[in-house]
Amino acid sequence: MKKIIPTICCLLLTLTFLQAQQEEQFTQFMHFKLGYNPAYAGSNDVPALTVLSRNQWIGLEGAPKTQAVSFNTPLANKKIGIGVNLLRQTIGISNNVSGDVIYAYRMRVGRGYLALGAQASVRLIRMDFNKVTGTQPIDTDLAIPVGLQSKFVPNFGTGLYYQAKRLYFGFSIPRLLENNIDLSDDQGVISREIRHSYLMAGALVRLGEQIDLQPQIVFKYVRSAPFDADLNLNLIFGERLTAGLSYRLGGSGQNSLGESISLIMAAQISDLGLFGISYDFGLSQLKDYNNGTIEGFLRFYFGGKSEGGEFESPRFF
Repeated sequence: MKKIIPTICCLLLTLTFLQAQQEEQFTQFMHFKLGYNPAYAGSNDVPALTVLSRNQWIGLEGAPKTQAVSFNTPLANKKIGIGVNLLRQTIGISNNVSGDVIYAYRMRVGRGYLALGAQASVRLIRMDFNKVTGTQPIDTDLAIPVGLQSKFVPNFGTGLYYQAKRLYFGFSIPRLLENNIDLSDDQGVISREIRHSYLMAGALVRLGEQIDLQPQIVFKYVRSAPFDADLNLNLIFGERLTAGLSYRLGGSGQNSLGESISLIMAAQISDLGLFGISYDFGLSQLKDYNNGTIEGFLRFYFGGKSEGGEFESPRFF
């Protein structure tokens, strides 16, 4: 292939990485839990809308870019939660769009709520082979696809989530079916969706009158793939400003340092909004070929303050 060799290298490296994480990933996972666990729906005291954008491996041609919009709200005295997710990810010549419709049933357990959730989803997978060029005319090789190819893939998933005032944990499998995602009509299956399992947990520890410590983690399991996890530690100042570090396992077999280390900052810009941004410093061999990863989000609350006049759950979890 011609000058798109860097793009192909990026795709190959991405595929190697995707052995551990085929689904979209987010450094600020703590602000996009609905994308990991359908049982999170309704966990805010009020309706919440989150908009998130991620630009991965800046400067590397064909690197992943992801945008997400998420909405969830409690209903029926917090016994029910509903939500929707819309995501778009581009990697090289691929452009995938997915949507989730989510329902959760919430039960009062102890000082918190235990929720059982389910979601139905559909994903549009598209590959634009018109963007591929070569040193010789591509149409002379019948093995190379041409044009725009696409496929709709339905799925469903489930999860459970428990949240109290100062802790949460959850387990989920957002997509249970391992669908055939080949775009060609040839017999046999080359590629499938891989089932991902997530285990997440977090807590809020009071260190002083104006400062809290917030450790959080999400474990990611994929059969026959290396173990993966994101570890996060935040400090919250005056219940409005957050600063922290995250570390992501992964990398490659030749590098035991992990995938990345990230700086995270967030601010409560008003009683109705939260803004956050993160920057990932790469630790794998890819760090020599890109300028890191940047990610930002905005969250909006609707319907007034929560019980007690504070945003206890939305602010921290």
